[in-house]
Amino acid sequence: MPILDWINGEYIPHLLDGFLNPQKRVSLLYLSIAAALAIIWSVYVSRGSVRKGFLIARDKLFSQRVWFSHSARGDYKLLLANHALLLLIAPLLLSKLTATTALFFFFIDIFPSGAAVLSSTSPLLVAITYTIFLFLLDDFSRFATHFALHRVPALWAFHKIHHSAETLSPLTVYRTHPLEAVIFSFRAIVVQSSAISIFVFLFGSSVDLVSIYGVNAILFLFNVTGSNLRHSHIPIGYGRLAEHFLISPAQHQIHHSLDPNHYDRNFGAALAIWDWIAGSLCKSRTDMVLKFGLTDRENLQSQKLLHFYFSPFRELFDRGRNDPFYRNRNHRNLTKNAV
Repeated sequence: MPILDWINGEYIPHLLDGFLNPQKRVSLLYLSIAAALAIIWSVYVSRGSVRKGFLIARDKLFSQRVWFSHSARGDYKLLLANHALLLLIAPLLLSKLTATTALFFFFIDIFPSGAAVLSSTSPLLVAITYTIFLFLLDDFSRFATHFALHRVPALWAFHKIHHSAETLSPLTVYRTHPLEAVIFSFRAIVVQSSAISIFVFLFGSSVDLVSIYGVNAILFLFNVTGSNLRHSHIPIGYGRLAEHFLISPAQHQIHHSLDPNHYDRNFGAALAIWDWIAGSLCKSRTDMVLKFGLTDRENLQSQKLLHFYFSPFRELFDRGRNDPFYRNRNHRNLTKNAV
């Protein structure tokens, strides 16, 4: 049957690739490192008691309460369904190659005398510069997109599917509405095609990426230093000084917090400097006790897949009919200060 052939030939291999490919954030390599870091942190906070540390890690990261909760089952449904849906619509989306080629020839048309003007630059210097540029552009675009998902009411209706998680695990990263997944896919294409076309235009064909296992070296370091613990109950902080520059797992957990003081905080992916500049930075504390999810007023009552998919459209229809100028849950202005 064609559908079985598609499942066996495309769906399952692509699904498994997400856990086996080191270019993917939830690969087994990064998950294993995250688990080791969680145990080390747990032993540390238990004052060196290995037994107590393992018990803390088991309760916060490995327990059935986390992985078999009602909320976690919603994560799995969205992971499996979104993977199939996005695989089916992928051919309809703009490809990175098409966008890169179009932008390159656009630069040629606008600045014909500037093509390969820096081609004599050392390939190593070009690679280092390109790696840093791509990382910064990618990280800022993630921050800006995430900021918009919270501040634009129509986008928040879809993004709050992600924030409806009441227990966090590394797979919560897949708890997104497919429309949001398409937005982030488009963001990635714009960022990567822009960076590639600009550098190829300026430096010629000598552009390369400083990579580890095919991953941007800076992003690889981010992944191996606990990025998967951002969606967990392991509140690892980096200290108040470092958290001005880097988003710690604890800071992203603050972003998911139900505490009104934490609304619209810590939008950053890897770097905290964007939040620091925007005034949305919130540093972690060792005495934090966080609860996750949505307020009672906005709580998604169902973890059913169809509810995830269609409730944002229903909300937009109802809100637009009753109050065309409605705002998101926070009702806060943008003149906040970092704390």
